[in-house]
Amino acid sequence: MITGELRSKIDRVWDAFWSGGISNPLEVIEQITYLMFIRRLDELHTRKERVASRTGQPIKDPIYSADTDRLRWRRFTNEDPGDMLDTVGDEVFPWLRALGGDGSTYAHHMRDARFTIPTAGLLARVVKMVDDLSLDERDTKGDLYEYMLGKIATAGQNGQFRTPRHIIQLIVEMMAPGPRDEICDPACGTAGFLVASAEYVSRTHRDALLEVEQRRHFNDSMFHGFDFDRTMLRIASMNMLLHEVEQPDIRYRDSLAESADEDAGRYSVILANPPFAGSLDDETIAKDLQQVVKTRKTELLFLALFLRLLRPGGRAAVIVPDGVLFGSTKAHKDLRRILVEEHKLDAVVKLPGGVFKPYAGVSTAILFFRRTDVGGTDDVWFYEVTADGYSLDDKRTPLLPEARLGVTPAEPLDDAEHGRNNLPDLLARWARRNGSERERTRTDQSFCVPREEIAGQGYDLSLNRYKQVVHEEFAYRPSVEILDDLERVEAEIQQGISELKGMLG
Repeated sequence: MITGELRSKIDRVWDAFWSGGISNPLEVIEQITYLMFIRRLDELHTRKERVASRTGQPIKDPIYSADTDRLRWRRFTNEDPGDMLDTVGDEVFPWLRALGGDGSTYAHHMRDARFTIPTAGLLARVVKMVDDLSLDERDTKGDLYEYMLGKIATAGQNGQFRTPRHIIQLIVEMMAPGPRDEICDPACGTAGFLVASAEYVSRTHRDALLEVEQRRHFNDSMFHGFDFDRTMLRIASMNMLLHEVEQPDIRYRDSLAESADEDAGRYSVILANPPFAGSLDDETIAKDLQQVVKTRKTELLFLALFLRLLRPGGRAAVIVPDGVLFGSTKAHKDLRRILVEEHKLDAVVKLPGGVFKPYAGVSTAILFFRRTDVGGTDDVWFYEVTADGYSLDDKRTPLLPEARLGVTPAEPLDDAEHGRNNLPDLLARWARRNGSERERTRTDQSFCVPREEIAGQGYDLSLNRYKQVVHEEFAYRPSVEILDDLERVEAEIQQGISELKGMLG
């Protein structure tokens, strides 16, 4: 958790950006990110200097030379604000764009970095905030970046919007990635799913990560994210770096337009909330995806892509708009049939309509499936989330104390609190989906539906298709009794009128 003091500093710097004419939250985060990376480069070079001093050897793979030493964080941040503005804009950023750097994924994404901080005063305030951040404290730096990302409150131009952190954590807890998995998000945005997966693996497999090879896999080959927004790529790379993943595979890729042959069958886990941007032109869609399902709908094309990218036995959890569950086009039905009959559809989790507010009001669900190529669907588990711990309006106000929010709250919930936060119950019942959950009735919040019944319904996956609603029973009263009651009421009214006339008259 970041302190209230640091949170206030971030808020004040954020306000200063707005006052200075930078109102796009992504641009604000991007500028702060650049400076955090420049500071990190200085600290890496300092470590190399210490090693060289102890060993008496020249600095190995230096980041700065004698000519560029003045561009180090510790040098230019001691200049007057006006001189610092000139140095950063005219010298540091041109050097940064040409940086072969520390060989990191992030250095690769700095090639088109732009410095847009307009005033010396604003730069000085941002530099002071970055200086106050302890980059040695993983939780602090990660939480700070998450706090900044939380300020993104508008949908992206291509239909992307930030997935709430507690929904990401729900999906990661349900999927339970392990230290040997290769995890991919082909529409990674700010890398929220990858960051949460890294935190989960670090927390639950601490001993395994002490092994040299396993730690190398964690840093270099476990996490993969694609996006076609270069700003998102820079932010995603820094987000991973601040959560201590040194070399994530974060790269530019138009996932629906480029052939997946290079990565086909590579990943064991896919976690994604792909953009729902409507339809694409036929000529812009990768041919290998249209071989899976003939469609121009992005939400269907992403599901086809995930089946291509998963290795046999690989698992996926994907947020989809409701239309995927019950759409009546041939492409919708074909894709649902493929998931149910050719692979293994594990679960459909229905989310309440306001989960993504204020970004969007679209109704969504989470599909959990695994690639088998030989079928395997027996029963599909359904769960209806009616409350996620927050109000479902644009304000998204917490409905419970912080200790009772989230997927794994610090304090247990009673029945009334469950009505305001279903997520702990969802996680607990997910673990029992192949056992006692099969005995639940269709009137319960969760239940199982046999594959044969789903096939008989045209592979409709909407929860309401199978849920049974209990209607409140009303006591039957003969019409004669009702008429008697009406006559009695009328008589009482007439009596009251007569008494009122008597008093008046």
